[in-house]
Amino acid sequence: MDVQTAINRVLVRLFRRINTIEEKAICRDEFKNITLNEAHVIEAIGENGQSNMTAVAKALDVTTGTLTISVNSLVRKGLVNRERSEEDRRVVLVSLTDKGRDLHHRHAEFHDRMISDITDNLDEEEIRILARALDKLNDFFSSCE
Repeated sequence: MDVQTAINRVLVRLFRRINTIEEKAICRDEFKNITLNEAHVIEAIGENGQSNMTAVAKALDVTTGTLTISVNSLVRKGLVNRERSEEDRRVVLVSLTDKGRDLHHRHAEFHDRMISDITDNLDEEEIRILARALDKLNDFFSSCE
């Protein structure tokens, strides 16, 4: 097997497995009715007070209409609060509830554990090479948009 085929096989498997494992790690127990997509919306809203729906949609690279569907579900599930801005009633602001912050922490812990497990067995040069390779992969995906 040539190197390109091997790299392709690893990337395809990684993308599938990361999503599957991330969903199993995050969307369980009291969050078993949450989808991985909703967990990523929670991550994009963040814990720093209120976020503008337009900014969250941009961060997720989705339309505000698509985000609205997810936010509606998250509001019903008690993870997100939504309100209109007092300064500009056209602006919709979202923030996490206590339960939403709990999910946000669980998601962040999963990512921290994943990165630690990967880098703990690498020396500094290997970490730099991995980071450079991942940056190039990200650049490729960004150029495809």
